[in-house]
Amino acid sequence: MAMATATAAATQVANADPKFAGIVVDAKTGKVLYGEDPDGLRYPASLTKMMTLYLTFEALNSGRLSLNSMVPISANAAKEPPSKLGVRAGGSITVEQAILALVTRSANDVATALGELIGGNEERFGRIMTAKARALGMTRTTYRNAHGLPNTAQMTTARDQARLSVALRQHFPQYYGYFNTRTFNFGKQVIGNHNRLVGTVRGVDGIKTGYTRAAGSNLATSAQLDGRSIVAVVLGGRSSAARDATMRKLVAQYLPQASRGGNSNLIASTPTMRIEEPVAVAATTQAYTPSAGLPNAGPVPQARYADETPVSAFAPSQANAAVTAMDVATRGKPPANLTPPVDMRPDRSMVTNSTKVDNIVTASTTPAPSGTGKAGWVIQIGASPDEGSARNLLQAAQDKGGISLRSAKPFTVAFNKDGAQMFRARFGGFGGQNEAVNACNALKKKGISCWASLQ
Repeated sequence: MAMATATAAATQVANADPKFAGIVVDAKTGKVLYGEDPDGLRYPASLTKMMTLYLTFEALNSGRLSLNSMVPISANAAKEPPSKLGVRAGGSITVEQAILALVTRSANDVATALGELIGGNEERFGRIMTAKARALGMTRTTYRNAHGLPNTAQMTTARDQARLSVALRQHFPQYYGYFNTRTFNFGKQVIGNHNRLVGTVRGVDGIKTGYTRAAGSNLATSAQLDGRSIVAVVLGGRSSAARDATMRKLVAQYLPQASRGGNSNLIASTPTMRIEEPVAVAATTQAYTPSAGLPNAGPVPQARYADETPVSAFAPSQANAAVTAMDVATRGKPPANLTPPVDMRPDRSMVTNSTKVDNIVTASTTPAPSGTGKAGWVIQIGASPDEGSARNLLQAAQDKGGISLRSAKPFTVAFNKDGAQMFRARFGGFGGQNEAVNACNALKKKGISCWASLQ
């Protein structure tokens, strides 16, 4: 009876909203805990910016960019429609400001500017994005722009977006904390995060929202609590409120079912692509250019897709090769004994008081070095390829942090990234989560990016 009810409920959801697709993945084992048409093609909308950020983080890791590098705003970027930051053509912002603008406001103009900086132009950056998607095992995703505004060729699946969510967490723990940003101060603007679950649902630490009329309301979410960890994706929600309510239910139902075991090493990292100067970019701007033979599904369509384009017209491909541990479990349909969410109304029992922000992020397993106090909560402010630069980050933070870091102990932690040694810049010695979070919040008010995590 229970299995029949679950099947009927799933059918009702599909019939009521053919755009809907969803998936929940145990981020430690790769097991699929829930699926509703997870391999059906959908429009990503602003979830596209997750790949733009992935490539930005990759450029930071390789040293091609720094957080203080300037991102020029071209006329092409400035003319993008809202949501946007609104910087005039000829202006510029820092890479860190660009990251925060994408995470919070989902700024289309800034996404285009980053794509032009990294790829040279929008078309080339789309090819780089698609090539990286293939390298990460996102076999059904094609990108054509950096922002997710309508393009008939730009498609993805819930499973692919879950894979990208895991890859962002796994490959860039030093930058992933940006997705937990509640507000971003830019000039006189105080920009709130479009992701309403961050800071209101216990355990949720990102990742990204998206919306166009043709795509519906999309949301990729990461949640970590009590040693359990999941990523969940909802595509094609009827509204942002309905999408958020569905995600709250998915987190509440499936996070307790996630494993505390596993190594969380689900997505293989891939080498940075060959870099050279594109012809269309001035010699002073370094940019990515895809190597010969990288995937390109044809010319970039000039027309953006019409709102009435039926998503259901794109039939799932039969070629879905297993690539990583995320593909071990169900593929293409949910297990019969899992009940997909039907009631789209918010369930207040699953929402914590907004003043009690759960700042749990990816925990480091690196033992605390001697002299940093007892193991516990730490603040990380960045990472650098050399220890001296990491210590400079710590000194700069101390100079600005003042009383908020009075009892904190600075230290660096060496780790290996793609065969190269890196150094995390951290402060330890906090009495607990609240003390670390409060210190980090004080630093953010002084313009220093940071996040609190368990040591």
